[in-house]
Order: sequence, then C-alpha cells, then structure tokens
Amino acid sequence: MKIIVDRDACCGAGQCVLLAPDVFDQDEEGIVKLLNERPGPEHDFAVQEAVSMCPTGVIWVDQNA
Repeated sequence: MKIIVDRDACCGAGQCVLLAPDVFDQDEEGIVKLLNERPGPEHDFAVQEAVSMCPTGVIWVDQNA
C-alpha cells in the first residue's frame, strides 16, 4: 500500500492525524504531512478511516504500489 496526499487541496481539518497519528501529521499551517507513505498492514484500518473521513478527499491509497 502506498499513500498519496494532495497537500495543495488540504483544508487542515486534522482528521487524518487523529485517526492515524503514526502515518499523518500537520505542518505549522495545519496542512497534512505524510510521515510514512508505505505503512505496514497494522495501519490499514486507520488509514482507510482517514481516507473516508477526510473532508476534502485529499488522501488516496494505491493498493498496487
């Protein structure tokens, strides 16, 4: 699994950080910062929750990468 984020479209809601703090963080402006683009399977559920809860839909998961 590879995670892709569009930082330019991020609104800074922070749901991703709350749901998967080992994978996502926020910079000083509140914009999503990817800590681990290829997290292990133990993060699958949290990452999928972060994708579904992102209000601007700026997080994608490429399962084939």
